[in-house]
Amino acid sequence: MSQTILELLNVESAYGPIKAIRGVSLKVRDGEIATVLGSNGAGKTTILKTISGIIDPRKGSISFHGENITARDPALIVRRGLSHVPEGREVFPLLSVRDNLMMGAYTRADRDGVQRDLEAVYGYFPILREREAQDAGLLSGGQQQMLAISRAIMAAPRLILLDEPSLGLSPRLTREIFEIVVRINRERGTTMLLVEQNANMALNAADYGYVLENGRIVMEDNCEALREKEDIREFYLGIRDTGARGERRWKRKKTWR
Repeated sequence: MSQTILELLNVESAYGPIKAIRGVSLKVRDGEIATVLGSNGAGKTTILKTISGIIDPRKGSISFHGENITARDPALIVRRGLSHVPEGREVFPLLSVRDNLMMGAYTRADRDGVQRDLEAVYGYFPILREREAQDAGLLSGGQQQMLAISRAIMAAPRLILLDEPSLGLSPRLTREIFEIVVRINRERGTTMLLVEQNANMALNAADYGYVLENGRIVMEDNCEALREKEDIREFYLGIRDTGARGERRWKRKKTWR
């Protein structure tokens, strides 16, 4: 079994008097894609913000590669090898596409490695090469999501936190983004923790999943098993008939493994 790269133990975070996550414990293993499913307001984004140091937890601990990073400075966490792609993309709108990408690599001193990774992200998302001199704020929503993911890759992270990558995107672009996420994981070995409301896409892309309700983990299992659970099928996948009729799935290509 793969080594645990990220572990949360009984983590609790709040916004003022409102508890957003309550005693959350989860593990992400090296080289896998893990996903956290849940409805809007369940606390999914808060988990990622707490891991990356944007929010300090009130209780619990977070370890990354065996190091305690609980409430550490976000800049230090980035330098340890953890990148966060936030909800809503948040690119630098007045900087060019290329400058946005180079901002992702600001902690690195290996120029040859940076250039290789720049070519790699242009390979994943060719439109970014075509638009590299354009201001990022002029890109479409889908292109900005591609840029945000690529900027995270430019930091050469061990782990990427992905917050709602399908938000505001068409079904076609959502599928394209998820296919590239899986490619990045399989080809580069980059571990990912994915937060997503599109449960069907998330469960097909990920290896292991957690279900979050009202700030608490209420279910966890490998994604193959989660897809077959009646509650998941009805409330997250919209499938009431437990048979195969009417069910349509997008599956990872075997070559991605």
